[in-house]
Amino acid sequence: MTTYQTVIGLEVHAQLLTRTKMFCGCSTAFGAEPNTQTCPICQGMPGSLPVVNRRAVELGMRTALALGCTVNAHNRFARKHYYYPDIPKNYQISQYEEPLAEHGQLSIEVGGAAREIGIQRLHLEEDVGKLVHEGTLETARSSQVDFNRAGVPLMEIVSKPDLRSPDEAGAYLRKLREIVRFLKVCDGNMEEGSLRCDANVSIRPAGSAELGTKVEIKNLNSFRHVEQALEYEVRRQARALDAGERLVQETRLWDPDGARTVSMRSKEFAHDYRYFPEPDLPPLAISDAWLTEVRAGSPPRPETFRAKLAELGFTAQEARLATPSAAMAEYVLQTVTGSADARAAFNWIVNDVYRFIEPEDEAAVRSFAIQPRHVQGLVGLIKDGTISGKIAKDVFEAMVETGQGAAAIVESRGLKQVADTGELGRVVDRILAEHPKVVDDWKAGKKAAMGFLVGQVMKATSGKANPAVVNALLGEKLSTI
Repeated sequence: MTTYQTVIGLEVHAQLLTRTKMFCGCSTAFGAEPNTQTCPICQGMPGSLPVVNRRAVELGMRTALALGCTVNAHNRFARKHYYYPDIPKNYQISQYEEPLAEHGQLSIEVGGAAREIGIQRLHLEEDVGKLVHEGTLETARSSQVDFNRAGVPLMEIVSKPDLRSPDEAGAYLRKLREIVRFLKVCDGNMEEGSLRCDANVSIRPAGSAELGTKVEIKNLNSFRHVEQALEYEVRRQARALDAGERLVQETRLWDPDGARTVSMRSKEFAHDYRYFPEPDLPPLAISDAWLTEVRAGSPPRPETFRAKLAELGFTAQEARLATPSAAMAEYVLQTVTGSADARAAFNWIVNDVYRFIEPEDEAAVRSFAIQPRHVQGLVGLIKDGTISGKIAKDVFEAMVETGQGAAAIVESRGLKQVADTGELGRVVDRILAEHPKVVDDWKAGKKAAMGFLVGQVMKATSGKANPAVVNALLGEKLSTI
């Protein structure tokens, strides 16, 4: 096979976290009964007039700033014409020649190598409805349409054709999803369709500057599908060119069951959509004051949390592990900065808290029974010797069950560590008397004997004995035998 270079660009559609639609007051809540969240405006009824959702514009500006884009002071909406059963107006209100923002970049890392991927444009538009087929699309006896989603605010982020492999495309999409989630502009739920991706891919002879024939792969709804579809499509195009076939510009769909892309339709060009300025909406003006206000109100990006954790001595890998979501990043940072032992607090979070909640689930993190102050309290009790690490595990389980703090549980259940030398001395004497052979083994130089004796003391005290005191007492008494 001839050596080819892969050229990929992604168009990512993110549903914005607004309570109402892009141009009307209908709810955007997911899961309502079909066609219960519609009105004459989002249905495109004659005489209805759209009004721009200010919050949607601000969320788009917030994202544009985070991606280093230039937010255009003057931008406007346009009508994008095409016919499909789930689009009530037979056109979509979008942006074309005058988008909200342009010329940004996103840093990705694949295989230890960092790259900057250009962002060509970021624009706002409305979503279309949803077709529900009775069976598969090819065999459906009937199809129904739900217009609840029609008019929901979307932000489309279009990359430059800078991606060179399916792995890079996957890394770009993961990084972009992380950013929009941290910025609280989109929940990033690909299963519910609030984050969707169209991939444009072509190949060209290595060293060539001319782009090949572009193929679009539509509506990819998972990272895995994006990578698999691109891998298949690159191989398909290479086989076709090696066989002397001519590629055509088209739109294809990913068939996950067959692990292949299938042709859907010929790919439209921009002029096919017959764009023209939306006559019912005036141009949108973005003032410097408005932009400053949005910038000041933007939540921290992932890198901000990771930089703070780095200042506290955590590695880059640990910082990434601690920041899978904005809620978890806030939880971790609040816990370790106020803890008597930041490293110990971090370990409790990633080893124990993560067992009970999905750290990417913002709602689960915020409602979790064990809050940062509870972890800090537990670490403090271990640090000052009130409880042992073994007892702390039991205390943690009780904290999850009851929502109580560590100190209250330790007090109510009598779990304080025993450090009294007189009380522990009597236990040590009894253990030594019960295990004369082990004592002889220790005297013969067998180091493991000490570990056995410590374990017996801990067992006899139900794990409450202070290990340091036990070791000291055993060493002292064994040296006199």
